[in-house]
Amino acid sequence: MIISVVFYIFVVCAAIQVLFYVSFLTVFSKFKTTVSSSEPLPISLIIFVKNGGEYLKKNLKNFINQEYSNFEILLVNNESSDNTDELLEEIVEKNKSIRVIDVKNNESFWGNKKYAYTLAIKAAKFEHLLFSEIYVRPKSKHWISEMSKLFTPEKTIILGYTKIKKESSFTNLLFRFDNVLLHLKSFVFTKFKTPFTASSYNYAFTKKEFFRVKGFINHIKIREGKEDLFIRDANEKGNVTFTISKQSFIETLTNESFSKWYSTKRNSNVLKKNYTLKNRIFLNIFSLTKFLFYFLSILLFIYYPWHIILAIFGFYLILQYTVIDIATKALKESLLIIFLPILEISLVLIQISLFFANLVSKPNTTWK
Repeated sequence: MIISVVFYIFVVCAAIQVLFYVSFLTVFSKFKTTVSSSEPLPISLIIFVKNGGEYLKKNLKNFINQEYSNFEILLVNNESSDNTDELLEEIVEKNKSIRVIDVKNNESFWGNKKYAYTLAIKAAKFEHLLFSEIYVRPKSKHWISEMSKLFTPEKTIILGYTKIKKESSFTNLLFRFDNVLLHLKSFVFTKFKTPFTASSYNYAFTKKEFFRVKGFINHIKIREGKEDLFIRDANEKGNVTFTISKQSFIETLTNESFSKWYSTKRNSNVLKKNYTLKNRIFLNIFSLTKFLFYFLSILLFIYYPWHIILAIFGFYLILQYTVIDIATKALKESLLIIFLPILEISLVLIQISLFFANLVSKPNTTWK
């Protein structure tokens, strides 16, 4: 009796996982995008550059040299402690189309990134805003064009894809696989009009949307979630869209250490309590059923007719390989498909450790 109940739970978990992976396929289905004007929209490109002296030298040109006819660049410098200040003075002297938003700390907003971005948004000349950071680079000279062309009267928030720089290590494979899954969930939730996250390196929205929800005021004291919680507040009537055009991709220039990545994941898990109830439920269902699917399959291989479990498990793997293969080809993420089972099981184990780590001691995600 008990083993039959366990089997039915296993089947339900497998079915839910199948539904999630089938839904991921909708991300790659073709859909028409309407362009509001034949003329390129004026764009204010806002780039965060705190302590980015090294990257200003080698990477700013990738933003300046975008093939787009009408855009300004605002560099947000939030109390840098390296040579960023000196470099910015030289840059502005040479390029008059670049402005620096020099943010000074105060008692209320000490080191608060949301406060720094608020000042930049208010200073921007144009209605349509595109965001990135100096630590990443556009994969194409048409990045601004690809992101901005999705703006319409109905679509006022645009999400783009951020690639993690490829390196020869297992942790890099793990980071990239996790990144692909995160973007798949982000884009499919967006497709169903319940977006929950965006890459801080590659997204856009209008000033009107920002001021409609009073900017970041509802979560100004929360350290994390500048993009996620803004989208939570600003999402309305399907006004969020995304692009997977390869010319819209951004790529990181460096890789995080495992400890820093793990810490970021801990913070992200704590941040989820601020998501909408619907998004919290679906994200938790995805994680829980994934864990139960693997855990119960091990038990059932021992205590239940193994050929039935193998058939269900095999169907899941075939579907997963098919979907991830389509995704990695579309997103130009090589090698992940080869190590898929190891990467997925590793992420499941890490997710379990994150749960217990946050149960014992939650990271501080608020500003004092």
